[in-house]
Amino acid sequence: MKKAKDILISNNVVRAVLVVAVLLTLIAVTLVVSRHAKIENNSDAEHKSLVVVESGDTLSKLLIDQGLTNNDVLQIAKVLKSDADISGLRADKDKIEFVRPDETEPVSKIVIIPSPWRQIEVTCNDSGEWQCKTVDIERDTRVVHKTGEILDGDSFYLAGMRAGIPAGILAEVYDLLAFEMDFERDVRAGQKFSVLYEENFSDGKKIDNGRVLAIEFEALRGKVKMYRFKTTDGKTGYYDENGNGAIKSLKRTPINNAKVTSSFSNSRKHPVLGYTRAHKGVDFRASTGTPIPAAGAGRVVARGYNNGHGNYVKIRHNASYETLYAHMSRFAKGVVVGTNVKQGQTIGYVGSTGLSTGPHLHYEIIKDGKHVNPLTVKLPAISNLGKADKERFLDYRKAIDEGIEQLEKNPDWFIQL
Repeated sequence: MKKAKDILISNNVVRAVLVVAVLLTLIAVTLVVSRHAKIENNSDAEHKSLVVVESGDTLSKLLIDQGLTNNDVLQIAKVLKSDADISGLRADKDKIEFVRPDETEPVSKIVIIPSPWRQIEVTCNDSGEWQCKTVDIERDTRVVHKTGEILDGDSFYLAGMRAGIPAGILAEVYDLLAFEMDFERDVRAGQKFSVLYEENFSDGKKIDNGRVLAIEFEALRGKVKMYRFKTTDGKTGYYDENGNGAIKSLKRTPINNAKVTSSFSNSRKHPVLGYTRAHKGVDFRASTGTPIPAAGAGRVVARGYNNGHGNYVKIRHNASYETLYAHMSRFAKGVVVGTNVKQGQTIGYVGSTGLSTGPHLHYEIIKDGKHVNPLTVKLPAISNLGKADKERFLDYRKAIDEGIEQLEKNPDWFIQL
């Protein structure tokens, strides 16, 4: 990809990309120290050895293996817990670097690396006391733009992978769009989509992906757009192009990737009873034991068993909305009447209890006491922007759109924050 310094050499492109870069950060610049810089300052004679923590490893074992005394181990464990909030090591995740002035001398510095962006440096002073400090690793954050198109027989996931969008970013985009659309029924060949997101590099090597900054999807109901934006009070959310909350209070499809097997209907022939009656929800096929997440935050107002729904849970979200989840194989631990649940929290598991011909989730939305179609009902947003924030957002959105336009014309470009 072309570096930002190579991009920013002409008239309007310079201004557009710079504006986007400035607005995207929306945070104060803080002083950080890069691990690369620290290494360069060390003497060439230093000897370093890196250990990846494995199952069964303990801090004391690893330190003693490096020649430190029991007294050293006790001091280091104490200072790590008090000054860095580290009381244990994680197998296959944490790394420890041991530094010596040369190969024959005792360890003079220990570097614990719990993540690519943070490390804990433990050193011994002239008095023989161990002390530690936390060092944040500087991120080289680049904003990239990917576009894709649904082909015949495609799923959104397959189309996204073909477009080069990482799996983790796709999962986040899927979860965001699930508030607005049903991926089983709303995805058609020919639909186009795009994602603006961050990639984090260190020493020129990509380490991980950052935040999803903007999404666009050509849904059946029209274009769905979402922009990540930080308000003046420090809250971050996703908003549509007009500054209205893009994240709805309820999700249309609680279980991602679940196929709709029976739609909402006022007259459906019941597969068990054999006669026609209203089907007041939507059925989603899923295997027994699949976790069922709450479609929105709320309070459990009913949990039990009846002949029709089998094991079911009912949640009240506000004065207007309730949701019901039926045919569960079992309830999640701790979910009882009166429990406050968060959006996405597991409340039970898919089953086939009650009047059911196979494992699936029966999902209902009740609005003001009346059942409504979860796939078509207009859902309220969690929050919209106030007047002052909306004015800022509209300027921000304009800059984002201008930046996206440039990146669409030049797919090998990126914005360096």
